[in-house]
Amino acid sequence: MQKLIQSIQSYIPFNEQEENDKNVMLNLLKTQDNLLTRDNRTAHFTASSWLVNKEHTKLLMIYHNIYHSWSWTGGHADGDADLLAVARREAMEETGVKNITTVSDGIFSVEILTVDGHIKRGSYVPSHLHLNVTYLLEAEEQEVLRIKPDENSGVKWFPLDGALKACTEPWMTEWIYAKLNRKLQGL
Repeated sequence: MQKLIQSIQSYIPFNEQEENDKNVMLNLLKTQDNLLTRDNRTAHFTASSWLVNKEHTKLLMIYHNIYHSWSWTGGHADGDADLLAVARREAMEETGVKNITTVSDGIFSVEILTVDGHIKRGSYVPSHLHLNVTYLLEAEEQEVLRIKPDENSGVKWFPLDGALKACTEPWMTEWIYAKLNRKLQGL
């Protein structure tokens, strides 16, 4: 857990959203228990990936069954403080891609995401916050893609701007995905 805290502390925010979200995350890490598990039903850590091709011109997205939108890959920490490992594992599980490279071991982005109450595996999950850490990962476009039926119903490569158009969640498009594309293009 200390390594996670240090990586968030040393992360240099890209914009005001990241600055504020970073501060809230660090405060919650000081004051809350079980932030690495879903036992904390108010807020818990998740990890996502901005999964791009080698040329950084396309993004691999999934059609998320809960949000009914094309979205990035990612998932719950479920007790694992190595959020990079979580992001890599989730990207492989959700897309079928087997060879994923890490562009950088460091955090690519931080964001606090609201999750509306929903039904998952037959049980109601109350509204809560995802304390999300995003990593920049790469994969080959030629790899075989497959869906993970319990979580998504599509896996597809999009041009960077096409990914923004495919997402039906305005806040995610405007505040998160557009930001990630700007950061990617600034590398």
